[in-house]
Amino acid sequence: MSNSTHAPPKRRNSLGDISVLYVSALMRAAEAEGANTTELASRFQLDQQTLTSPEARISIPRFMRLGHAAIHETGNPALGLRMGALSRPVDAGIAGLAGETASTAGAAISTLIRYALLTSRNSRGVPMVRPDLRQAQFYSIRPYNGFNYFVVDSVLAAWTQFLRTVTGRYDVLERVTIEYRSIGQDDLFEGWFRCPVQFGATKNSLTVRQDIWESASQQAQPAMHEKLTELCARELQQIQRGWTTGDRVKNLLTPLFRGETPSLETIAMKLGVAPWTLQRQLAAEGTGYRELMDETRKQLARDYIRETETSLAEIAWLLGFANPAAFHKAYRRWFNLSPGEHRKRIRHS
Repeated sequence: MSNSTHAPPKRRNSLGDISVLYVSALMRAAEAEGANTTELASRFQLDQQTLTSPEARISIPRFMRLGHAAIHETGNPALGLRMGALSRPVDAGIAGLAGETASTAGAAISTLIRYALLTSRNSRGVPMVRPDLRQAQFYSIRPYNGFNYFVVDSVLAAWTQFLRTVTGRYDVLERVTIEYRSIGQDDLFEGWFRCPVQFGATKNSLTVRQDIWESASQQAQPAMHEKLTELCARELQQIQRGWTTGDRVKNLLTPLFRGETPSLETIAMKLGVAPWTLQRQLAAEGTGYRELMDETRKQLARDYIRETETSLAEIAWLLGFANPAAFHKAYRRWFNLSPGEHRKRIRHS
């Protein structure tokens, strides 16, 4: 139920992609809210074969535009909560099935998130679990706007629903924090999550109640859990096996760009090698750190301009340029025209 290619496909959207399993969950929520999902699917070129293929993925920007369109159709800005409420463990593929068969709720949510790469890949980062804090964290997707609020809502809501499913309990959380600022629905969110919700926070997170974290999963099945986690681990290894050192560097670079230029030493430390070892490995692949950084920025810049409405100043920050002028200069070097001109041409093509 995950992508089993041996190397990151070169034509993938550099901003990331997501399994159509999540698209199906979004469509269920939109239909429940009265949207014409047949028309939505047609508008976004999602045929039945694509929607029913466990291997199919769509780009993150396309998913965001689909969610924005569904919100417009339903008139429900909190559609992400509805999507979460209607989600099932199987909507997260084998990671969801492995998670629900774990012995405890804490182990269940940890398993689900550990293998998130099997169904989604996002340049912004990866979700993580802090068992010591009983906390699940979703990476920042700043700058926030009408196209990506629902992504945070749907992920946090789906994790909450997952915990409710495996425990049979409804009040499972101690606290929720959300990075984006309040959009005037605080009471709705606190009513849905059944706990305090802080907007404008420093991270997107769920803190699970201690009794819930330690409680037995109603779906626990040790033998099945072992079998499914082995399968998850094999598929994750298969995805990553063909990655070159350059692929690993580019994978680490993107989340670190925000407002700064990551150093070779920083990337080497994250890879667990000495800086000179990393330089030697990249040289053996016919590339270098500066070349990879420039290539990564170029790919991201193209996709931000083509796929999103993100402002040029925000793109400059997301790509780690010192200022918008530096970004404009680099963009002209890459594409022989300014980012603003490129965006205009795309819109009128």
